[in-house]
Amino acid sequence: MKKIQEPTSKFIKIRCPKCKNEQIIFGKASSEITCLVCSKELATPSGGKSKIKARILEVLD
Repeated sequence: MKKIQEPTSKFIKIRCPKCKNEQIIFGKASSEITCLVCSKELATPSGGKSKIKARILEVLD
C-alpha cells in the first residue's frame, strides 16, 4: 500500500499594512499579489514560497 504525500503548501490569511484589508493568498504564489482594495504589493514570488510583505494572521490547512 502506497502512502499519499501531504502537500507542503498552505493558504495564508494576511492583513494589508496600508488599509487593513484581510485576504487569503496561496503560500507558493507564482505571481505578484496586491491588495484588492488599495493595490499595495503584499507578496512576491521567490522560486518557492512567496516573500510576504504583510502581517500573517493565520495559516489555513
